[in-house]
Amino acid sequence: MSYLMIFITAVFVNNIVLSQFLGICPFLGVSKKISTAAGMGFAVMFVMTISTIATYLIYYTFLQPYDLTFMITVTFILVIAALVQMVEIIVKKVSPTLYQALGIFLPLITTNCAVLGIAILTIQKNYTLTAGVCYALANAMGFTLAIVIFAGIRERLADTKVPASMKGTPLALITAGLLSMAFMGFAGISQ
Repeated sequence: MSYLMIFITAVFVNNIVLSQFLGICPFLGVSKKISTAAGMGFAVMFVMTISTIATYLIYYTFLQPYDLTFMITVTFILVIAALVQMVEIIVKKVSPTLYQALGIFLPLITTNCAVLGIAILTIQKNYTLTAGVCYALANAMGFTLAIVIFAGIRERLADTKVPASMKGTPLALITAGLLSMAFMGFAGISQ
């Protein structure tokens, strides 16, 4: 599969949030403001790409040659946790306002199943390192695209009148479902 096809498929057709339903917690939790959603998207983009490189190298250097592939989940979680700590320190120094806006969700990237899922899927799909990085970056961009679009819609919906029973989470879930259906329209691109 060409890199362009991997990229288009990961961003639009098999969007990590809207099609594969990974990373729903930050998708719903950090999507009330576009600026916060974009910050979270870029943090996930950095962590997802770097963690895919690190986990790929660890898998093919240590786990597979020594027949320790059963340790993939624990090893990948530890690597991702260390990388998230590094990102948290950098964001705190570079942009304290973004650090405050992300709040508890920045450490939650550690448990973001999208980051772990992409690291594992890269191995399962037998991608090369270059294809794996392309796949991780494309999925991270798809995550960022989805969360920023969703935040824009939620900002607009905050100013509209809706029935009391639909305010908050119910309206957010319905909106996420409609956004997911909209992305289904890209399914014909990959064929």
